[in-house]
Amino acid sequence: MVVVKCGVTQRDVSSFRRGIVANVRSVVQRVSRANVRVDGEIVGEIGEGLAVLVGVTHEDNAESVSKMARKLWNLRLFSDSEGAMNLSVSEGSGQILVISQFTLYADTRKGRRPSYLGAARPDVAEPLIDQLVDELRGLGATVETGRFRADMAVDLVNDGPVTLIVET
Repeated sequence: MVVVKCGVTQRDVSSFRRGIVANVRSVVQRVSRANVRVDGEIVGEIGEGLAVLVGVTHEDNAESVSKMARKLWNLRLFSDSEGAMNLSVSEGSGQILVISQFTLYADTRKGRRPSYLGAARPDVAEPLIDQLVDELRGLGATVETGRFRADMAVDLVNDGPVTLIVET
């Protein structure tokens, strides 16, 4: 029997206890350009900056989202005049493409079909993703986005390549 309280099942709680769930999770890529399409139409596009796939889980809240926004804005992933990664997106283009990605919370330890129980439900996740976008804009970023719950096609040129997994 699965008991649901506040949208979280007993199975979700068990996942937390096994340690498979962290807070806001992002895959961050330094890009020379990136865009996202829905039904063939570009809905978000940036030049040089960061393409960020973002997943949230049940225990995420305003505080963890704020922490992720500050982290993304200040990560030193861009080269300075000597070629060292000493500059953040805030010191460069300020462009960030944010794409909601619940599959970042896939649990693939059993069987062939991933479980997405670690991902927050859409009614919880969407406001948190919106908050992340708002906070990045408040910090000074130029933010483009995908479309929540849409089937999206992401096209990007990874510069470096530089790709990080960032968790709060």
